[in-house]
Amino acid sequence: MRQLVVLNIALVIALCCVSVSFADNPRPNILWITCEDISPNLGCYGDEYAVTPNLDRLASESTRYTAAFAPIGVCAPARSCLITGMWPTSLGSQHMRCQAVLPEYVHCFSEYLRDAGYYCTNNVKTDYNFQQRPQSWDASSRQAHWRGRADAQPFFAVFNFTSCHESQIRLPEEQYQQRTADFMAAERHDPAKAPLPPYHPDAPEVRRDWARYADMITYMDKEAGRVLDELEEDGLADETIVFFYSDHGAGMPRSKRWLYDSSTRVPLLVRFPEKYRQWAPTAAGDSTDRLVSFIDFGPTVLSLADVAIPEHMQGVAFLGEAAGPPREYVYGFRGRMDERYDMLRSVRDGRYKYIRNYMPQLPYFQHQFLEYQNEMPTMRVWQRLADEGNLTGPAATFMAMRKPAEELYDTEADPWEVHNLADDIAYHDVRHRLRGALYDWMLEIRDLGFLPEPDMRTRYGDAAPFDAVRADPASYPLAELIDLANLATTASTTAAEGAPNVASVAGIFEALLGRGDTDPATRYWAVVGRGELDPWWPMSREWILTLAENPQESPSVRLAAADAYFRNVPASDDDEAVLDVLVEMLGDENEWVRVMAANILDRIDERAASCIPAMRAALEVPDGPGKYITRVMTHTLGDLEDPGKDGGGK
Repeated sequence: MRQLVVLNIALVIALCCVSVSFADNPRPNILWITCEDISPNLGCYGDEYAVTPNLDRLASESTRYTAAFAPIGVCAPARSCLITGMWPTSLGSQHMRCQAVLPEYVHCFSEYLRDAGYYCTNNVKTDYNFQQRPQSWDASSRQAHWRGRADAQPFFAVFNFTSCHESQIRLPEEQYQQRTADFMAAERHDPAKAPLPPYHPDAPEVRRDWARYADMITYMDKEAGRVLDELEEDGLADETIVFFYSDHGAGMPRSKRWLYDSSTRVPLLVRFPEKYRQWAPTAAGDSTDRLVSFIDFGPTVLSLADVAIPEHMQGVAFLGEAAGPPREYVYGFRGRMDERYDMLRSVRDGRYKYIRNYMPQLPYFQHQFLEYQNEMPTMRVWQRLADEGNLTGPAATFMAMRKPAEELYDTEADPWEVHNLADDIAYHDVRHRLRGALYDWMLEIRDLGFLPEPDMRTRYGDAAPFDAVRADPASYPLAELIDLANLATTASTTAAEGAPNVASVAGIFEALLGRGDTDPATRYWAVVGRGELDPWWPMSREWILTLAENPQESPSVRLAAADAYFRNVPASDDDEAVLDVLVEMLGDENEWVRVMAANILDRIDERAASCIPAMRAALEVPDGPGKYITRVMTHTLGDLEDPGKDGGGK
């Protein structure tokens, strides 16, 4: 009995000690002030065109990160990465607005904070590319605020400002004037003084858009200032760690949606009050060039809150007790953007950026018309000048009809990334190193991008692909697929350089397709590669027709064959057989099969004319939330029936 009393006394003493310790150093509040679609175009980052007094003041009290990166230059997949601490290419959430299926154990990290006693609010955007659980937030609305918490309860609060989003640059004039009505003269940006990137044409529309972009950042700065003022008014500034960042780079064409620094490098400020200064990596007002990625943000918040970081998270905390070593590389990806397919991957160290284009046959912009993007005046004038043949230099490069398979940039010497060094022998070792780092990363995370989107849905259905490919690695032979995709997308470059092994490479693709048991994803990449070689080693017309027409093939393989046919075979009576395949696919129950078919029809111009009735019918087919097939078919029909009505941009 005496031992039990002693044990109870010891337990009470221990609990008291813990209570005192917690009272002396309570868990911090954490505030995220986030905005949309801006690069580090703030005064505190040296931008002399910027008018951002509130954020500049915050920077003077914070650590300023000069090498913070989103993994992609668009919102939904980037937000998927932020809120889960996992790579979207690993989860299957890399395509825009795809509503990925997550493993049951993967939650928004705010849930782990709630479980630990935090009051978590989000004001207001989610857009995570998957269906979030109701328990993700205590409150998620335009009224969500830390003020709804219980007394002394620690909080994690997110305020997301959309005022500098791409769509706000092109506001109708009346709305724009209302938005900026309270601006003083010194806060307005003169288009004539707007600094232009070298890849944009110097046109009045472009200057106006960049000036408006800067105006909207000034407007957002005022919004951020009001939240910071509320924190002070509530007496919470000394208890709260404050983050400010953007969801990706500038919302202008060739910035947003790509993998260049103008697309992915973001401002990041982190302010520590005095009681948490032990976690600050620099003195207040100083900067750090440590590489950080959105994949690290969730683990970092959990580290600061002293909450265990789940094992499935793929990032590394860069602050707090659980902070890990600095990362050597940051990675990026691009999948389907709204209604247009593409596939890119990137890796960057502190200086060099390597980009791998897995669909080099697709241009940057030409034949990749995005309805939403084309609402930007800059995009329309850029396209018009391209159609007129009035572009030179980098502005013309990004209107070319193909992309290079590989891109390499020295971001110190070439911050706009317009001088591709991939073929420069002086940078061979850099390219080799980064190419290897990218390959290793894709294998490590089990990158799902090598499985065409329609096949992912067909193969895994309502199951989480993240779990499925780990439970049965043979079902997704990733190493083989990466090697094949690398070979397929460099085949045309190899052939153009006169390499003697064109026939043997073509033979590899044909042998894979000749095996009846080949994985559909393998067959897809083999068709892509064989089509790329056709100008140097023509494929049999009958062979490609058989692939396209064979109902036993997966829709992605049949569509890849149809695409290869129209890219390489001159118009003939055989067109109708392949067009019949595309029309069949327009009626497929899989939304993404329909979108892939629509994209091919859009690229083949007048050869698709006989399909106009089917394309009109496709407009009536119920579609997903983005109604992407409607966008593509509306554009195609407009080009066929009223050429030039949208200013080009096929």
